[in-house]
Amino acid sequence: MRKTYLKYILALLLFGSNGIVASYILLSSYEIVYLRTMIGSIFLIIVFVLMKEKVQFWKNKPHFLYLVFSGVAMGASWIFLFEAYTQIGVSIATLAYYCGPVIVMILSPFLFKEKMTSAKLLGFLAVIIGMLCVNGQAFSQGRISLGLIFGILAAVMYFIMVVFNKKATSIKGLENATCQLFISFITVAIFMSFKQGFTVHIMEGNLLPVLILGVVNTGIGCYLYFSSIGHLPVQSVSILGYLEPLSALIFSAAILGETLNLVQIVGAVLILGGAAYGELFRGGNQVKNAAV
Repeated sequence: MRKTYLKYILALLLFGSNGIVASYILLSSYEIVYLRTMIGSIFLIIVFVLMKEKVQFWKNKPHFLYLVFSGVAMGASWIFLFEAYTQIGVSIATLAYYCGPVIVMILSPFLFKEKMTSAKLLGFLAVIIGMLCVNGQAFSQGRISLGLIFGILAAVMYFIMVVFNKKATSIKGLENATCQLFISFITVAIFMSFKQGFTVHIMEGNLLPVLILGVVNTGIGCYLYFSSIGHLPVQSVSILGYLEPLSALIFSAAILGETLNLVQIVGAVLILGGAAYGELFRGGNQVKNAAV
């Protein structure tokens, strides 16, 4: 069990460092996501074959279709998120993106027939107030940055990804992760074909962070995540899941020198605390997906 916990925590820390690694890559956001999903998909396919997993997604076509929608949404979500990293920094983009789980939480009574609780409402209100604190200056001046819009769009795409992934109940574990990541790659590749074609010019100094993001953060991170959550208590998964955005804030401050003022720190606490409170006291037993 200790090994399983370590695998899950390591996966979350890897996901939390995505924005840090991406900051060292001098490519556009969609080029970064294109390379990330391609390298990560190849890695997971190799792992899938070596572990001699059974291919079963074709047995339930409606569920596979749900997974296709989920994969498309994940690819779009990552494009928006990495663009937000570039425009407003890792810390604020992460906080905007982490509104995604809260959208799922507040709409779950309508989508999954879960009971609406006071904890969900309090958590949702805390997140809204937190977003106002984090972006208070922009709101007070009557302007919303393009980067913040991208962060919110990433959160909306995250919501769509989770909704359709939850519907694909017959496709689980590593097969789910491999299929979804490959579909994300196809989605981003199609987008790339319209933007500039499939050629990406990687400068010599960018090759290492590209490989780290694709192989380590995406491939190994997804493998560690999906091979551990099924063996952990649901509440432990929910509580530890907030290491991802928290580590992103810490990494961005320690490595990139990004800082939040006092009001923004209060907002960050409200966003993460509200999301955690609403999730932990929702009264259900569903595992929350990570915001990878």
